[in-house]
Order: sequence, then structure tokens, then C-alpha cells
Amino acid sequence: MKVFSIAKGFHRLWKNAPPELTKEEIDRIRAVTIFRETRNIALVCETFGISRATQYRWLKRFDPGDFTSIKHGSRRPRRLRKPQWSYELLMAVKQIREQYPRWGKDKLFVLLKVQGWQTSVSTVGRIVTYLKKRGELIEPQRMAISAKRKTKRPYAVRKPKDYKAKKPGDLVQVDTLDIRPLPGIILKQFTARDVVSRWDVVETRTRATSKTAKEFTGTLKKRMPFKIKAIQVDGGSEFYADFEDACKAENIKLFVLPPKSPKLNGFVERANRTHTEEFYEIHDCSWTIPELNKQLVQWEYIYNCVRPHQSLHYKIPLQFLKDNGIIKKDYKPPLLSHMY
Repeated sequence: MKVFSIAKGFHRLWKNAPPELTKEEIDRIRAVTIFRETRNIALVCETFGISRATQYRWLKRFDPGDFTSIKHGSRRPRRLRKPQWSYELLMAVKQIREQYPRWGKDKLFVLLKVQGWQTSVSTVGRIVTYLKKRGELIEPQRMAISAKRKTKRPYAVRKPKDYKAKKPGDLVQVDTLDIRPLPGIILKQFTARDVVSRWDVVETRTRATSKTAKEFTGTLKKRMPFKIKAIQVDGGSEFYADFEDACKAENIKLFVLPPKSPKLNGFVERANRTHTEEFYEIHDCSWTIPELNKQLVQWEYIYNCVRPHQSLHYKIPLQFLKDNGIIKKDYKPPLLSHMY
């Protein structure tokens, strides 16, 4: 920016300028002052690098008695964009979002599409934002009900580097989750996730022992719709003794993680977080084992047969298994209430 001279009275103007003015706004006042002193529009435009239209607009706007008049006016559009969705679609989004408050626009879009709605992911997202601004969608409060266990991981047999999970059942990660409903009360949830199909099985016990872990292998056999070839666990004591014998008896390979490497069991770790956020934190759970397991069976059905999964390109695990020929097209998950 070229400056040829300082207009008369500019130093007084600068000294008395309101502190809320920015340097850019001070320069606008300076340009107006120089023009009024020199009447040379070409000089002002060249000095400040602006067009004549801009300079005349500043002149028209500026009031010497009110320095803040040089500020930009509101840039809010005169005509605001109006919602393009129907009331029926809005209510459909609200109903599904209230039923599954942790699910985002992508998952909601898949469920709406199943119901026959013609819309887009962006529109669903805008509707959710609109409902939140109006206070019609209230996010559930987080409740601290779980904490990671501090476990000593003894000698472990690592999974061979060349072992790759290519089909459902090739590798099922198993872990436990501490459930703390009340001070001094700790329940143990066994969680299993197939790393290929994202099919989950969950079950809660009062304790995590090798005996209860062995019983959980029986649950896996009944509730996973494919044969399990290998299980991967951490070095917790519950995954020795009876549990190890059960895997050997079922001819299931057992891989144990090396110490301090939970990231190698990342699929089931993420599953624990999902079940915490989408089930325990937003449902009124019963804290007796039989009743809680009945509720978990219902949640397990939603998770495997209703909930779209981002990692499966927003397919449902049940549909993923059908599309890949792992189970028959007419397969339906069995009723599991008889287990309790």
C-alpha cells in the first residue's frame, strides 16, 4: 500500500478513535479523511488498493460524529433459506433419533430408507440440527458406569503374523467390561466381536472367572451364526484354566495378546465403548443378572439386525452375512430367552 501524505487532522482522529475499531476500520476512516482533504479519488484508491465504488460506499456510510458507522453492516441474507422437508419426515427422524439417541445422520438415513422415505444424509443431518436448536432433541447425559480393569498380563502366545481373518469366524475378539451401577457393586460383561462381520455377543455375570468365561464360549456357539475358528483374548486370569480347556475341546484356536497391548484387541475394545454409550448410558437397566441379560439379548438383536455399521458401508451385520453367503437369505436369529 502506497502512502503519499497524511491528511490534516488524522493524528487527532487516530488518537480519539474508539478502541473497538480494528486496524482495517481505522484505514477506512483514514481513506475517507484523505479524500475529504485532497478530493483526489485516484490518489486514495491507489494508496489503499480499493476501487472507486468502495471509496464512495465508505463516504456515504461514514458519519464524522460516529466512528463506528464505518463498520460493516449486517451481512445476514434478506431472504433466508426455508426448510425443504415435510412435517411427516421431520417426525419420522425425531421418532427414530429418540429411539436411538447415539446414532448419527448416516445410520438414521439407512433406517429411513428402509421405511420408504426419499431423502438424503445431509437433509437428515439438517433435521437433527434443527430439532436440537428447537430443544426437541435432548442428548442423554453420560453416566460413568464402567472403568477399565488393571490386569497383569503374564506370558502370552501371540497370534502368528501371517494369520489373517478373511471370513466371519476366522477371528473373534473377546474381552470383559466392568459395569458399575452403584458404588461398591461391579458386574462383569463378556463381549465378543467377530472382526469381519462385526457380529457381537454380550453377556453379563457377577464375576469374571475361568468358569464363567467357559460358559460364555457356550453362549458364543449358540448365538453366532457361523463356526468360530479362533478367539483372541488378553492375558486376564479368566481366560486360563477352564476357558482354555473349553477352547481346546471345541478345536478353537486361542490367541493371547502380549502385555500392555490393548490396541491389538481394538475391535472388541470399540465394541465395549459402543455398548456403553448406546445401551447402558441411555437405557433404564435392571441390575439383576437374569433381567439384565434379557435386556442385553434384545439390545444384541438391535445391534446385529437393525443397526447400520459404518465399517460395513452402513450395512447391517445380518445383511452382510446374507450378502456374502455365510448364512441363508431366510435365516432369522433364534429366540434366546430360553437361556435365562
